[in-house]
Amino acid sequence: MEKTYAEINAKIKAGQAVVVTAEELIALVEEKGLSRAAREVDVVTTGTFAPMCSSGAFLNFGHSAPRMRMQKVWLNGVPAYAGIAAVDAYIGATEVPEDDPLNNNFPGEFRYGGGHVIQDLVAGKAVRLKATSYGTHCYPRKELETTITINDINEAFLFNPRNCYQNYNCAVNTSNQTIYTYMGMLKPRLGNAHYSTSGQLSPLLKDPHFMTIGQGTRIFLGGGAGYVAWHGTQHFPSIQKDEDDNNLGPAGGTLALIGNLKEMSPKWLVGTSYIGYGATLSVGVGIPIPILNEEIALYAAARDEDLYTQVVDYSDGYPKRIPGNLGMVSYAQLKSGKIMINEREIPTAPLSSYPKAREIAGILKEWITEGKFLLTEPVQKLPSPVDGISGKALQVDDRC
Repeated sequence: MEKTYAEINAKIKAGQAVVVTAEELIALVEEKGLSRAAREVDVVTTGTFAPMCSSGAFLNFGHSAPRMRMQKVWLNGVPAYAGIAAVDAYIGATEVPEDDPLNNNFPGEFRYGGGHVIQDLVAGKAVRLKATSYGTHCYPRKELETTITINDINEAFLFNPRNCYQNYNCAVNTSNQTIYTYMGMLKPRLGNAHYSTSGQLSPLLKDPHFMTIGQGTRIFLGGGAGYVAWHGTQHFPSIQKDEDDNNLGPAGGTLALIGNLKEMSPKWLVGTSYIGYGATLSVGVGIPIPILNEEIALYAAARDEDLYTQVVDYSDGYPKRIPGNLGMVSYAQLKSGKIMINEREIPTAPLSSYPKAREIAGILKEWITEGKFLLTEPVQKLPSPVDGISGKALQVDDRC
């Protein structure tokens, strides 16, 4: 059984495509078997909504009168990088105001940052723009203070260097004191465990070999349409193995994503604060997976019981880059609300939202079913585990 993008898009245009969410595919495979489900289904939709630090937006403010080459830029007091061109700037999700107390009064609250600026812009709110310059003959203005909305900006596009982390660590704390991390507040002596992946709905867990997700793939991004621009930073798409060489699922692929900020929604781009750590942006992403053959359907039908992540100590192993982990757990175990580590029962909690991931997959399904969203065939494949990357000796990596 082989299908093509052209055939599937033709069915979408005709209103005849069979589109299901990743959850629905799992149920369909259990009911009808893999081969029949693969023949019947044309597209599977996925979704994730979680904090994604490596995010930000490029903004072009347009020229003032007289003209100005903006050397330094602040948006609601948050610095934006202006070393690009005269009136271009990049606002990063984790940037914070220069007068933020940070962790000087530990743990800091980090109430407002670049991610909050992006959400305010998308929500249509007025944002304070301040810019300074050294002045030139062609750009004589040296100072500018005004308020802007997203409608006043020439161009605004989201460009996220690293999103959709394929498989985050499950974080715990073995020390005797509470610690504050990008995985949230971790209680001492294995008091809790946090994870941050939607499991059986998560895009890169459903296409672990990047057979359909590549450069140019059209996606749901922040409530609008976006694209995969490149593989993301820290892209390490290995497959985890246990001591007996059993497959435990994918490890660390990532995506660089791009899309029109003016078409996005504050519901799916949310400024987020981590006590004791910093500010970031929670991003909604959904990726359609065309069922071109039975192998793609097999991976897309993976259940929480089939997908594993490593448990890592964030009080010692992670900050010191010590290889290894405290064990492997499935997403079914994590979602049950408790896991067993060192013969201790530990309560679990997600940093990503499964209900919102389900909603994103449902919205994308609706767009495709109604013929509003066609699939794009990648113009270039992304590096994948089949390129020879091994995850048998998986190292504790940098996640945020």
